[in-house]
Amino acid sequence: MNRRSFITMAASALAFLGGETRAAAPAKMTVYKDPNCGCCHEWSKAMAAAGFSLDARDTDDLAAVKARLGVPADMQGCHTAVVEEYYLEGHVPLEAVQRLLRERPPVRGLAVPGMPSGSLGMGDDPQASYDVYAIPSGTEAPYVFKEVRPRKG
Repeated sequence: MNRRSFITMAASALAFLGGETRAAAPAKMTVYKDPNCGCCHEWSKAMAAAGFSLDARDTDDLAAVKARLGVPADMQGCHTAVVEEYYLEGHVPLEAVQRLLRERPPVRGLAVPGMPSGSLGMGDDPQASYDVYAIPSGTEAPYVFKEVRPRKG
């Protein structure tokens, strides 16, 4: 057994036994969304199913939320979520959120601009192809954090 496997197994055991570990408590996520948007609802349901403690807030002024958080105009998507110190803009996939919280890079958040077909909440499309961008804290340009490409098979 390698060291990483042992650490993962030990952390899982502590969480199972009720140990006080950061991973044991679900991360609180606040989702700001249009009350009439079905894809926002589906994305939120997927995050709740993944174990996030969800607080969904319907709003008619998403632009104000995005401006307050500093989401660049060209990176804006359908809805905006906040988890810990990060924002999630648009249809960010669960794997990218989990990686963000695991690695904790020095960024303000992640963004999936627009509403790509096949992204989380936008239907199941095995040909989905889009990028998840990391938005740095400083003046640096956004960079690709995760590529989502068609499934092989």
